[in-house]
Amino acid sequence: MSHSQIDAMPRQHRFAPGWPLWVFTLALLPVLIGLGFWQLERAEEKRELQAQIDQQRSLPATPLAELDATTIAAWRPLLLTGALDTRYIWLLDNRTRDGRPGVEVLQVFHDHASDRRLLVNRGWLPWPDRRQLPAVPTPQGNLQLQVEALPAPEQGFTLHSAPTAGWPKVVGRIDLPAFAAHTGAPLLPWMARLRAGSQGGFQLNWPGLPMTASKHTGYAVQWFALAAALLILFIWAGLRPDSRGNDNDEHD
Repeated sequence: MSHSQIDAMPRQHRFAPGWPLWVFTLALLPVLIGLGFWQLERAEEKRELQAQIDQQRSLPATPLAELDATTIAAWRPLLLTGALDTRYIWLLDNRTRDGRPGVEVLQVFHDHASDRRLLVNRGWLPWPDRRQLPAVPTPQGNLQLQVEALPAPEQGFTLHSAPTAGWPKVVGRIDLPAFAAHTGAPLLPWMARLRAGSQGGFQLNWPGLPMTASKHTGYAVQWFALAAALLILFIWAGLRPDSRGNDNDEHD
């Protein structure tokens, strides 16, 4: 067979990836697949958490005095009747809304019927000028607040906030034992936040869960797509021209 005839024939390939390609693929592929399944697990956890939140929020608002105040389920609607303590106000720093810097206002509330004190988040206030604390007006007299109980605050990384003398105090995280020490009176081991339409509220468009189940599912799809792309690349890079067949043809 002539050289021109050999060149015109389609070249055959054989699958023979080298050991570096094997090592790279076998090391990375399980990681990508594992990350995909981990994101699916996180998505299921978020779906279960959202279902629990929705179930609790669907309950009718109950006066605090009618419940065991030490074992309130997170996100349960409550009715508080009493007064806000104007002496103790904390401004939770580094809270943004629509790209604007601000704070969330935390204030002690005395529920008269249960004779309990708890920390209530009254909502968000803008803080455009860091040289001057924002004004925090407090309604006086007997109030009826519509709130929902919150889960225990996470004690993770927080941005530093400069300490302030006097009140209100600017804080970078919620520390209920430290807040109770400031007041000199016991606080409930959980806090609450105002619901839309309640008295004494500021901006109450609370953010949702940090990451929804659909976002976790989307990330899982991306990890699985990367795993599939790695397999395709592995197969493509492992194909080698089969020179053995051409050598036999030349001898013929």
